[in-house]
Amino acid sequence: MLRIGITGGIGSGKSVVARLFATLGVPVYDSDSRAKWVMATDLVLREQLQAAFGVEAYDGDGQLNRPYLAKVAFHDAAQLARLNALVHPRVGADFAAWTAAQQAAGYAYILKEAALLYESGAYRTLDGIITVFAPADVRAARVLRRDAHRTAADVQAIMGKQLSEEEKLARADYVVYNDDSQLVLPQVLALDAGFRMGNK
Repeated sequence: MLRIGITGGIGSGKSVVARLFATLGVPVYDSDSRAKWVMATDLVLREQLQAAFGVEAYDGDGQLNRPYLAKVAFHDAAQLARLNALVHPRVGADFAAWTAAQQAAGYAYILKEAALLYESGAYRTLDGIITVFAPADVRAARVLRRDAHRTAADVQAIMGKQLSEEEKLARADYVVYNDDSQLVLPQVLALDAGFRMGNK
């Protein structure tokens, strides 16, 4: 079973492309939502996060205190690295268990969707990487239309923490262009056909 990563900068349309694959019956591991689930349910990780960031990392009901963690870690590179060093291994273990279940079910390939595939090192566990590409100005405009709570400065800050599109393109095995220059679905269908034949 092939393990294919799919990544792209904020506003690239990575999640939309992943949903197209899912519509074709491909199992998709959404790293962002799974990470939130692991952080909420993994008792070992809960203890680690509270030891590292204080009991405030979880609220009185035992739920992850995301606003608190974002305030503590997002704008501090050292704290963000500390957070990722705790979370990424636990999410990696969850992905390994999920992948084993998909393989046992007989799927030809699976997708792992993640904005930070390269930054986290997760790309090393995969057989190939799809980058969903759109220029920075197009991505920024999409995010501002989609997320009313974000400012242009917010979007630029997020982009600044992600690998550049040029670097992602250089390292990608496959590219889906979502820059309004061509249709996305035919690109997805072509990749799907290849992966089902075991091409990587």
